[in-house]
Amino acid sequence: MSIAQTIRPHLPYLRRFARTLTGTQEAGDAYVATLLEGLVSTPSDFPTQMPSRVALYHLFLRVWNSVRLYTHGGDPAQGAINTAQRRINSISSLPRQAFLLVAVEGFTAAEAATILEVGESDIESLLDIAGQEIAHQVATNVLIIEDELLIAMDLESIVTSLGHTVQDVATTKTEALAAVKRQKPGLILADVKLADGSSGLDAVKEIVSNGEVPIIFITAYPEKVLTGERPEPTFLISKPFQRETVMAIISQALFFDTKAHPRPAAA
Repeated sequence: MSIAQTIRPHLPYLRRFARTLTGTQEAGDAYVATLLEGLVSTPSDFPTQMPSRVALYHLFLRVWNSVRLYTHGGDPAQGAINTAQRRINSISSLPRQAFLLVAVEGFTAAEAATILEVGESDIESLLDIAGQEIAHQVATNVLIIEDELLIAMDLESIVTSLGHTVQDVATTKTEALAAVKRQKPGLILADVKLADGSSGLDAVKEIVSNGEVPIIFITAYPEKVLTGERPEPTFLISKPFQRETVMAIISQALFFDTKAHPRPAAA
């Protein structure tokens, strides 16, 4: 199979990644074109020892990190897209690349490490940096709905390490609804099966009926959530989870929430 045939299925996703990384489709396509021109002239540069999608992104980021073409701030009229883009542009370069590879493009930490030519442990550090930089913009209060103590403690640690505040840890639907009455959360991390046999999914349905809030389901039963009915999750993490995955998805959920507000400046 030729290189052109190998990479063709991945090009739409690479263009999306390039657009997000640079700020506009025009700038992103300029980098993609530079990469493709290089492959045409020197096809032997394509690393066939890697999976094709990993290899393509690996080569693209070599171009991005070595050649500066141009970027553009985007069209202010794009609203939510432009808001997210401004947040992305504010993250330091390498953490931003790691964040986009894992949270947006869906690569594993091991694949992202190969693409960026760093150790797998470095990816967790880069995601931590990205998450902290995001939190400085959109730090929020988080409601955790989880009945397993150790998992709840792990989630609390992740949330606070990113600069967010845990407002409550609820173990039942009743506790979750009471927590929301006391204070509306900026983000919810929810399990599906809870301690008393109640449902985190039912709790979330009631919560979102009174106003939108970003929700991440973290569950060993994804089939209970993927029903096609509201609230169909934008963000779903299966148990057992990896710390870096949760960090990336929390940051992604807040990045693309148009209602997320920056942390007030210190006096």
